[in-house]
Order: sequence, then C-alpha cells, then structure tokens
Amino acid sequence: MSIEVNPLPAEDVQLTNDEIIRYSRHLIMPEVTLSGQRKLKNAKVLCVGTGGLGSPVALYLAAAGVGNIGMVDYDIVEANNLQRQIIHGTSTIGKLKVESAKDRLLDINPHINITVHNNLFTSQNALELADPYDLIIDGTDNFPTRYLVNDVCVLQNKPNVYGSIFRFEGQVSVFWAEHGPCYRCLFPEPPPPGLVPSCAEGGVLGILPGTIGTMQATEAIKLIVGIGEPLIGKLLLYDALAMSVDTVRLKKSPDCVICSSQPTITELIDYEQFCGMPLHDQTDEEGAGDEWDITVSQLNDKFNAGDKIRLIDVREDFEWDIVHLPQAELIPMGDLPGRLSEFNTTDEHVIMCRTGGRSAQMLQLLVSAGITKVKNLKGGIRAWATEIDTELPIY
Repeated sequence: MSIEVNPLPAEDVQLTNDEIIRYSRHLIMPEVTLSGQRKLKNAKVLCVGTGGLGSPVALYLAAAGVGNIGMVDYDIVEANNLQRQIIHGTSTIGKLKVESAKDRLLDINPHINITVHNNLFTSQNALELADPYDLIIDGTDNFPTRYLVNDVCVLQNKPNVYGSIFRFEGQVSVFWAEHGPCYRCLFPEPPPPGLVPSCAEGGVLGILPGTIGTMQATEAIKLIVGIGEPLIGKLLLYDALAMSVDTVRLKKSPDCVICSSQPTITELIDYEQFCGMPLHDQTDEEGAGDEWDITVSQLNDKFNAGDKIRLIDVREDFEWDIVHLPQAELIPMGDLPGRLSEFNTTDEHVIMCRTGGRSAQMLQLLVSAGITKVKNLKGGIRAWATEIDTELPIY
C-alpha cells in the first residue's frame, strides 16, 4: 500500500518547457506522470551526510528533479573518499564536502535548489535543520547520529530513509513512527563501543554505497510521488558477495522509548553519552587517554635514544602488507588473547594499529592480564606516516 509524503495538488507547481524535456522519461510513466513530477519539484529532502551513501542519494534525487535538497556535513574532501564518494572528485580534494556536492548537483540539474549546512548534525541544531524538510535521508556512518536522526524524525513525524553499509553488506529501511516501527524499535540499545568497527577501520567495497544509496533514493521518490510499497516495517538486507537480497519483517515495539504510546524520551538527548562514542569520525586521533597514550613524537624520541621497547602491531596481516614499521612485530588483534604468555611484565610495550582505536582496546586486555608497562600509540601508523616518516603510504 502506497504512502505519500505531503500530498500536493498537481496544479500548485508548474514545470518549464526545459524541465518537461529533462524529465520526459518520467512523464510518460503512468505511475509518475506530470502530477508526480510536480510533487518531486515541490519536495524538500534533507540528506544527512555527503559521503558514501549521501553521494548516490543526492546525485539521483537531483537528477530525478527533487526541487529542494538540503545537505548536512562538516568534513572536507580527502583522497581516500574518492573510492566510494562519487559526488566528489580529485579537483575538489580539500574543499568542503557540502560545497563540492552542491557544485556537482547544480551541474547535473540547474533547475533545483540546494541548501548546504556545513555543520555537525547535533542535538543542538538537528530539530531546526530538519524542520523545513518533508523527509530525512540518513547517510551517516556512526551510531550516535543514527539515533539522533531517528529521534528527530519521530518528534517531527517525518519518514527516516535509513541505510547502512559495512564491507560487502548493506541495509535499507524506512522508519516512520506514524505508520510503523522506528529505528529504536529495531535497535533499542547501541552496541558496546568498539564492538562494531567503522568503515574507516573495517573497510567497505566502493560500489556498495552506490547500491544502497540508490535504494534509499528510490524509497524517497516513492514516498514523495506516492507510488509502490515503501520499506516501512521491513528491513532489506543486501549481500554483495552472494548477490542476495533478503527482507525481514519488523514490528513496532509497544515499549519503544520514543514512539510508543507512553514514551520516556520526549526531547533530544546526549547521543554521544548514550552510545559511548563520538558523533563524528575521530579515527585519526583515537587513543586510550592521557595516562596510557604515547604520541608518535614521544615514541620516535625513545627509539632515537636507544630505549628498549617492544612495539606490537595489532592490525591484520593484509594491513601489515600495505605498510608497517620496521621496529614493530605483528600480533593481529584476534590472536593477542591467546598469546598473552609471550609478554614479560618487566618489558616496556607500545601497542599500535592503524589509528589508535584497536590498540587502545588491546591495551585494556593487557592491563587486565597484569601487563601494566604498556602504552597505546595515539593516532597509530597514520599519525606516524603524517608526522614522522612522510614517505610512508597512508591508507
């Protein structure tokens, strides 16, 4: 059964002759027609994130003629984005992502309006940013922002077109509390910090966000035009390696803390505290805290002074093959618990990984096992390649 966002009388919006030419393949579809294209032109969609998912979402919404697109992002374009964030290009490296995206979208379709918000999406500004829009598309990559997007949509009675990606797998759904479950009905609590690695740590197939993002854009267009059966009450699971698509039925939770008949959450909360992790990607500066961290400069000074230090790299062997330090020895994170007997409590140890997050977890394991002469290399091998040996590759 189709559900429509903000039903619009067809005569309220007109298309120019240029727009009729541009959208002609839509206009001859009986499910869309001139009336549906007018609805697309009148629609207001907010994309939270202009990265892997936000890129295909925004590109296809713009090409389809969604007349008012807002984009929220705080980041700049980096070279390691370009493998999957196809809205950006080599020429825009170093540019604000929202500005890079805006230029690309207006090149695709100059007949639309683009509003950019160069901000973090936070509890302080989320309600105000989301207020003018008909629906929100979640293109984020962290749990605090996912819960924030969900709660904003529930409080403002808007659909949340959800997508998530990791390595070769993706998920898509439409959470709309008025018509079905919300994100909290499916995930009442976030996973423990560090249990689920980010795409920055675990990687993602560059094509995957294109697949999931275009599905999100499809769901948004169906809701705007009022056609088809949206993914409300359903979670689509996509596996690129198996090339399989499964759909799981979801139910609204009668005990949901925000969308039930007796909610305990009636306003936005501190989502970083709730999830125990930041609202944004801090992988370049992850650590274990001042008491346990050592900077790359401090470690380099110790090596130059001839200090005897056992440097343990807990990355995977395929990461070691990309780049490693000659002073280090490889003990992958999954192997470390079974090799604690190889550690001498009198030796001085430094644990390292790509950015300092996984090594901080392994430091806790060592300390709990009584190995207390240990430090975590803050920023990991990325910080070493940035500050100490700039000839090393950065991944």
